[in-house]
Amino acid sequence: MLFYVLSLPFLFALFILVIPRKLKRIIIPISGFLSLGHFILTLILYLNYDIRGANFQFVINKSWISPGINFHIGIDGISLLLILLTSLLFPISFFASVKSITKREKGFAFFMFLLEGGVIGVFVSLNVLLFYLFWEIMLIPMYFIIGVWGSKNRIYASFKFVLYTMVGSLLMLIAIIFYFKTTGGASFELTDWLAKGPLSNPAQKWLFLAFALAFMIKVPVFPFHTWLPDAHTEAPTAGSVILAGVLLKMGVYGFIRFGIPLFPDAFMEYRGLLIILSVIGIIYGGMMALIQKDIKRLVAYSSVSHMGMIMLGLLALNIEGFKGSVYQMLNHGLSTGALFLLVGIIYERTHTRQISDYGGVAKLMPVYSAVFMLIMFSSAGLPGLNGFIGEFLILWGTFEANKLMAVFAATGIIIGAAYLLWLYRRVFNGPVKEGLKEKVFDLNLREILYMVPIIILVIWMGVYPSTFTKMIKIPPSVQKHLMIKGGVEK
Repeated sequence: MLFYVLSLPFLFALFILVIPRKLKRIIIPISGFLSLGHFILTLILYLNYDIRGANFQFVINKSWISPGINFHIGIDGISLLLILLTSLLFPISFFASVKSITKREKGFAFFMFLLEGGVIGVFVSLNVLLFYLFWEIMLIPMYFIIGVWGSKNRIYASFKFVLYTMVGSLLMLIAIIFYFKTTGGASFELTDWLAKGPLSNPAQKWLFLAFALAFMIKVPVFPFHTWLPDAHTEAPTAGSVILAGVLLKMGVYGFIRFGIPLFPDAFMEYRGLLIILSVIGIIYGGMMALIQKDIKRLVAYSSVSHMGMIMLGLLALNIEGFKGSVYQMLNHGLSTGALFLLVGIIYERTHTRQISDYGGVAKLMPVYSAVFMLIMFSSAGLPGLNGFIGEFLILWGTFEANKLMAVFAATGIIIGAAYLLWLYRRVFNGPVKEGLKEKVFDLNLREILYMVPIIILVIWMGVYPSTFTKMIKIPPSVQKHLMIKGGVEK
């Protein structure tokens, strides 16, 4: 079943290529329904997952290139939740693109499916080299999605995205090869590397820095974040949704699956620096969001702040912080992805993202305004909605680890509420801006239908979080090396 979940997006990509060009107008809707079918398959995977199991499930381990380079995949609760998030956001992104993608539809659908397959491959890989291959596969389609279907400065943004990511990826590849040779050159299996134990310093330190740089760029951790606002701003709506909702999570997942278990001593040595950088990112991202004139760029900088919070929870090294970090990855994927969808909806009507061009939208689009308010409060962490649970757990864990850093992180949350409320006041309240009445209209049925699943989850995850938190368990490979305050989770 896991093999089907992984391979179907690649098969869909090939199927899209054989659709006759004369049917190009229905390619995006067809892709949406294909992707929806894939999401249903991941739900079946979820229903068959045993939350009591401590080891990886649905494991496939077949000889592939050579001994030690196996096609080895499997999932635990963390990777399963991220796969569910991925497979949910892709059909929503397709349905949101029906009106906005009006050129080269086949290419767009092809690269979207290729991107989905690459992302899922990252989350299921248990062979280090296989993980790297899927990590690189993800890079190419996102480059084209930004560069071909993006906005005015799309070429600059796509090149910047590729250059930043490639630097980190190549250093990680060098580190993988060095680790392979240092440990005897017998296997790229993650289980074999973990069984041999961590390398001695200084090799461990340098290898950790190579892996960590790739992961920090992807998160992105301050000061490696500068590619993100440009990529988000220039990407089409679907690209921004997937970038914020899924791709940024790959960096945090990399720390959980590889960075901490393989290099525990080096991780502990640099943990203090990572905490400081994460807190700086929380406050800096919020302050930058406050001064933005472009709605999409404001949401992009909010991602820098939220991802800093997610990293901080992981770095707390206790059960509360860890669960909060993983849970907030899901929350951020839904809330920020939804914000980009909503920005895309109003941009399709007005063809402007400048905050100064709006005013009084609530009078013209009451349903849209209500949905925007709900998602805005979700992103701000209002109790009763999903964002509150993740931020509460992260602050709880951080307070146990470092009280001062918890205070700074809480300040970032206050800034987050400020820039969101300020945005809402300028765009939705006040007198109707001249010229808007002729351009805008409220949500149509298609837009309501693809927003409904997100709205349901935003409320469900805020009211009954144990549906998901019970699946988040600290991997044994992390527990093995780290002293986790509060004891080892049963």
